[in-house]
Amino acid sequence: MSLDAVRRRASGFTLVELLVVIAIIGLLIALLLPAVQMAREAARRSQCSNNLKQLGLALQNYVGVSGAFPPVTLLPVGQTYQPWSGQARLLPYLELGNLGSLINFTENPEFPSNPTAAATRVAAYLCPDEVRDEQRVTPTLIHYPLNYVFNQGTWFIYDPKSGDVGDGAFMPNRAFRPADITDGLSNTLGMSEALAYQPNLWDTNNPNTVGVAPPQTVADLQTYYGGTFDSFGHTEWVEGDVHETGFTTTFPPNTKVPYTSGSEVYSIDVTSMRDGESATAPTYAAVTARSYHPGLVNALLLDGSVRTVANSVDQKVWRAAGTRAGTDLTTLP
Repeated sequence: MSLDAVRRRASGFTLVELLVVIAIIGLLIALLLPAVQMAREAARRSQCSNNLKQLGLALQNYVGVSGAFPPVTLLPVGQTYQPWSGQARLLPYLELGNLGSLINFTENPEFPSNPTAAATRVAAYLCPDEVRDEQRVTPTLIHYPLNYVFNQGTWFIYDPKSGDVGDGAFMPNRAFRPADITDGLSNTLGMSEALAYQPNLWDTNNPNTVGVAPPQTVADLQTYYGGTFDSFGHTEWVEGDVHETGFTTTFPPNTKVPYTSGSEVYSIDVTSMRDGESATAPTYAAVTARSYHPGLVNALLLDGSVRTVANSVDQKVWRAAGTRAGTDLTTLP
């Protein structure tokens, strides 16, 4: 064998050396991948926060024009009705005037009268972490989901017989002025995140009287289970029902509310009666703020600031932040 051939053989990799190099590369990838994923999630969370800041600016501009925050929905007392959402009223202030011009707020029923609006994807209402950014097709309309929803208080939403509403900043038939938010704009939630295609129980018909205190635990809420189960919560940005375009502070963010359907366990929301679907039954709702951000949700305060709220936030503090005129002015951490 020539000297050159020996040198060429000596300079090559052995199989063991090649396997060691591959193992090292694999280890480096395994170490780097979580860091890359964390960086991507941080970027998505930042974009989500920026989306809420834009919604906060839109709300401030709405107040500047009208003198009050938008009603979350308008429901004729003692009637059934399908109302446009507060999100629909914000469109002109999000540079979406063309879409807003499709909406006629005087028609009855309201939102089914415009299938084009219902099917339109509104990017401003979608978190970049949402895994089901897709249309929902129904027998009558095509809908598009959303992730940013209005604060509708602790638990009680609306009584269609008396017109009474709950303690949130955005309630049916109410356009609250900043002066009406006596807890202070910097202490009161305006919007937070929710998951599209959220599993939920609706029209449980329980509680069915006014004056029922909010459940203190998930076990307390389970006594109201019943009604219809589906996975279509927060899939209609045009619809003014709380389970579509609102949330409540009954439980802290991302609280697991277990419900078994078939052989699968879901974490659900619960609504006693969909707003506008009954002329007599009150609406109570445990519609939890949820997100795909690990351990937290982003939330908009009425002063336009955005907070990151951990799942571990104290339930009393979270509920206090959801009221417009409470006596506990404890601020979010």
